Amino acid sequence: MEHKWQKEFAYGLKRGLPIALGYVPVSFTFGLMAVSGGIPAWMAVFISLSNLTSAGQFAGTNLIINGAGFPEITLTTFIINIRYLLMSLSLTQRLDRKMNLPKRLLISYGVTDEIFSVASMEQGVLTFPYLAGLITGPVFGWTSGTALGAVISSALPESLSNAMGIALYGMFIAIILPAAKKSKQVTIIIAISVAVVCILRYVPAFRFISSGFRTIIATIIGAGIGALLYPVEKNPTSDNS
Repeated sequence: MEHKWQKEFAYGLKRGLPIALGYVPVSFTFGLMAVSGGIPAWMAVFISLSNLTSAGQFAGTNLIINGAGFPEITLTTFIINIRYLLMSLSLTQRLDRKMNLPKRLLISYGVTDEIFSVASMEQGVLTFPYLAGLITGPVFGWTSGTALGAVISSALPESLSNAMGIALYGMFIAIILPAAKKSKQVTIIIAISVAVVCILRYVPAFRFISSGFRTIIATIIGAGIGALLYPVEKNPTSDNS
C-alpha cells in the first residue's frame, strides 16, 4: 500500500512539473510588483503560499497597494476566482470515494486552471496521492518564484523598484492578447469591459466609484453581455441522455 502511495504521488509530481516551471516567471513578477508597492517580502511570499490564485492574487494585491477597502477586495477576488468553484465541483465527480473531508479540503486549496486541466485529462479515479503530487510542484514553483522576485525587488534601487509596478499591466496584457487573437467574441467582450472602465473612470458622474468597484462592475457587465450575445449552445445529444 505504501509503495502504491509513493508511486501515485511521484506520478502526480511528474505531471505537475511543467506547471511548476511555468508558474515561476509569473509569480516572480508578482513578487516584484508586491514589494515595489510597499508590501514586505515575507508577506508577498505568504500571500502566494496561502492563495495560489494568479489573476485574482494580482488584482487583490493591487487593490491592497492602492488602499482599497475590504468590500472591494473581497468582491473583486470572489468574482475573479469564482471559476475555481465550478472546477472543484467538476473534480468531485472523479475523486476517490474513500477520500475523507480533510483530504478533500487540502486538494481544493490547489485547484488552479492548469492543475484542473491536467487532472481532468487523467483516466479513471483521481486519488489523493496523485492529486497531492500534482499540486506540490506548482505550489513550490509559485511560492519560490514569488520569493525570488520579492528578494530581487528589495535589492533594487528605489527608482527601479517603483518602475516594476508596470509588470502588473504587462502580465494582464499577456493573458488577454492570446485569447483575443483566437476568438472574436473574446475581443468584443474585452472591448466592452474596457469601455465600461473608461466610462466609470472619466465621466464625472461616476468618478466617486473607486478603482476596485470599477473592476467589479466592468467584469459583471462584460460577462453578462458576453453571455447574452454568445450563449453556449446546448449539446444536442444531451436530450437523449
